[in-house]
Amino acid sequence: MASELDVRARLQRAGQEHLLRFCAELAPGPRAALLAQLEPLEPEALREHCRRAAAACARPLAPAPDLAARLRPLPPERVGSASGVAPQTRRLWEEEGFHQIALNKVAVLLLAGGQGTRLGVTYPKGMYQVGLPSQKTLYQLQAERIRRVEQLAGERYGTRCTVPWYIMTSEFTLGPTAKFFEEHDFFHLDPNNVVMFEQRMLPAVTFDGRAILEQKDKVAMAPDGNGGLYCALADHQVLEDMERRGVEFVHVYCVDNILVRLADPVFIGFCVLRGADCGAKVVEKASPEEPVGVVCQVDGVPQVVEYSEISPETARLRAPGGGLLYNAGNICNHFFTRDFLQMVTREFEPLLKPHVAVKKVPYVDEEGNPVKPLEPNGIKMEKFVFDVLPFAKNFVAFQVLRGEEFSPLKNADSAERDNPSTARRALLAQHHRWALQAGAHFLDAHGTRLPEQPSPPGSGEPPAICEISPLVSYSGEGLEVYLRGREFGSPLILDVDTARTLQA
Repeated sequence: MASELDVRARLQRAGQEHLLRFCAELAPGPRAALLAQLEPLEPEALREHCRRAAAACARPLAPAPDLAARLRPLPPERVGSASGVAPQTRRLWEEEGFHQIALNKVAVLLLAGGQGTRLGVTYPKGMYQVGLPSQKTLYQLQAERIRRVEQLAGERYGTRCTVPWYIMTSEFTLGPTAKFFEEHDFFHLDPNNVVMFEQRMLPAVTFDGRAILEQKDKVAMAPDGNGGLYCALADHQVLEDMERRGVEFVHVYCVDNILVRLADPVFIGFCVLRGADCGAKVVEKASPEEPVGVVCQVDGVPQVVEYSEISPETARLRAPGGGLLYNAGNICNHFFTRDFLQMVTREFEPLLKPHVAVKKVPYVDEEGNPVKPLEPNGIKMEKFVFDVLPFAKNFVAFQVLRGEEFSPLKNADSAERDNPSTARRALLAQHHRWALQAGAHFLDAHGTRLPEQPSPPGSGEPPAICEISPLVSYSGEGLEVYLRGREFGSPLILDVDTARTLQA
């Protein structure tokens, strides 16, 4: 380990020597921990990081004055739809996706480096359970969807196949996530096919460009955003691991969407048949004001434009059919070829521009007293996974139904939206719809049949509680054999054992 003198000299070159101002009063253990944290920080990179953070924060966040003139919706030939397409076309896409899965050419990659701060918990979001009858966590739901899609592809092609699960964690989430998976026996996945790796951390910075000391012996650090994926892929030779396994196509998604379809064969097949190197699932924006980025074109190049960068007037523009002109809401759900990711890590990652996130960052004052600020006091610099879209040679978007594929878990129940209750209701309403479509009938507490009307997305609790294990059905398929013509009370938990009993 570098000596204190060496670290101090490096910090002087970076203009950040204040990070050692309490070093002399630290005991040997905490002093060594602080020096170990500071040693990897390259002086020039640290100086530039702090300078760029302060400069970026000083710039106004108003929409670029000429953006509206440069903005265009994606051309129709770049967009597919999960619902607005002929059934035979959808089946063709699905069959291609299953074929690639059966050939072991598809992997999924989970972005799980963030903490559940807004959710009000101190552990990784994937460990959260939203109150389902089964008490399953997000991680378990996702693991079981992987197992089911492997099973479906294997049955179609008479083979055993694997969808490797790559999980990008951070300093905050790696330990708890690894322990959680071990405690739950990797949800019956082969541990060799679950690959966890860690993204980089960056110092939080004050508005005047000084790295923040969170404790006397600790610099305030934060993950470098989900766009830190590309450095992390290179740091941990993840793409080389994919190549050894024969993986050619990667489905990247964010941890907090309870409805996410991992290795979705329809999406994979659509992208492969279109020859895409990069794809994005999108949902129709609920309103012009909905705070989601828009997948569109700027100067003819595909990219995601953040909602804060689009003027209200532009956001309200209508297409000839009456819908929003810029309606393709980004949901952090992407298709990449391995070759494209390799090109990004080798050539394009340095060109990605970091984004500013102004946060309340705990710190120690000049006397060494800990302070928890009531107002934002620091800058965290992040890159976004979608920042690589402009580098794609053949980008496509794939529109899916919000009620079937998107219900994010971001906030505590005290918030109006994107909370545990809305996520739980979205999943239960979906499963209720699937059960009705499969011919199930539900009874109330008095044995009277309930109205057989599917709950529209966002309409609250369904009339009957029905939870279907992903191990039984991935996207509503195959349920008729268990449910058609049968009557059920509420709640119905259709797990593997119940399905086996119903089929007997």
